[in-house]
Amino acid sequence: MIDRIRQFFETHLTPDSQGGGSQEHRLRLACAALLIEVARADYEVTAEEMAVISRAVRKTFGLSAAETVELIQLAEEEAEGASSYHEFTSLINDNYSKAQKIQLLERLWEVVFADAEMEKYEEYLVRKLADLLYVPHSQFIATKLRVQARLEGDA
Repeated sequence: MIDRIRQFFETHLTPDSQGGGSQEHRLRLACAALLIEVARADYEVTAEEMAVISRAVRKTFGLSAAETVELIQLAEEEAEGASSYHEFTSLINDNYSKAQKIQLLERLWEVVFADAEMEKYEEYLVRKLADLLYVPHSQFIATKLRVQARLEGDA
């Protein structure tokens, strides 16, 4: 699996300058894995949730459709093999600003609301991830309400 991840990054996402590139790749993988974990929280991953994850990954990281599919597949494998969320959130905490964490939290809420049902397990997981990302509870609630209002306005 490690070889497959490395091959993906070398083939599709090799940065122009060496240095922080592999860190950026690991961050992308960590964020995608958290999105997938939220979709899995209620034990039923819907097509709507996967579409939201795909759009979020593509939009956030500026990937092509093929790169997005491959990153999501790798993130699914990574999430499956993870022993805790800490390996993802600690990487994000070390590298993301507060604004970037809020943006990730918005993406997580978009996955929750993708199938028009907010399951208690999904909300619990987003709350847990917000805590692990050191996002204050007030910001957790504000982000939830902002995404909910935006999605209701789009409907």
